[in-house]
Amino acid sequence: MAKFSHKTIEKNSILLLVLTLIVVSIGGLVEIVPLFWIKSTIEEVDGVRPYTPLELAGRNIYVREGCYNCHSQMVRSLRSEVDRYGHYSLAAESMYDHPFQWGSKRTGPDLARLGNKYSDEWHRLHMAAPRSVVPESVMPGYPFLAKTPLDMRTIKEVIAANATVGVPYDEAMIENAAADLLAQLDPYGDIDGLMERYGDNVAIRDFDGNPRMVSELDALIAYLQVLGTFVDFNAYNEQAAGNER
Repeated sequence: MAKFSHKTIEKNSILLLVLTLIVVSIGGLVEIVPLFWIKSTIEEVDGVRPYTPLELAGRNIYVREGCYNCHSQMVRSLRSEVDRYGHYSLAAESMYDHPFQWGSKRTGPDLARLGNKYSDEWHRLHMAAPRSVVPESVMPGYPFLAKTPLDMRTIKEVIAANATVGVPYDEAMIENAAADLLAQLDPYGDIDGLMERYGDNVAIRDFDGNPRMVSELDALIAYLQVLGTFVDFNAYNEQAAGNER
């Protein structure tokens, strides 16, 4: 009887189509419906914060120059990748990225753990002449970034736009966007206000080595130096181990 029923379904294309749609619909509902009862699919991790205005401006330059075409920002949980790049990426690390920069193309190395791996001086040399510090590099140089003033006219709108899509920037962060950008570079700015809004793990210094101008290189290096630095993975691993017990 079962064999006959199976033949009946296979021979009747309309019946096969209807039953296929029913099965696929049930499977889709089983996956989708539970999502309406949970606030987020991303596990919150201590230390993850929104980018400062300077870091966000640098991220926009990173996207503008197409750096994602050659560099990913996602360490997979494979031993070869963890041994080379560090702890595998957590979803929470990219929760404020719009769009995220995970990527699947690696002409150059993954950058998810780049922050504080090299000095600002190394980054300045690398952006101006990549082969001066990495002889085998095929990356083009970006010397114009150090000579191009950073356009700060729209930083308030950029912060507000990110707040619209869910990044937790409050009104104070939006209103003080330009001042916070300058404070991260200028030790005479409102550093206390910057840290009150973004926490005390904000690097405050002149990133491009030229205190006479706020350049696009300042912003880009600030962004690169923060990648992978939000999470204390020693504490995270201890917490994860405790949850497993």
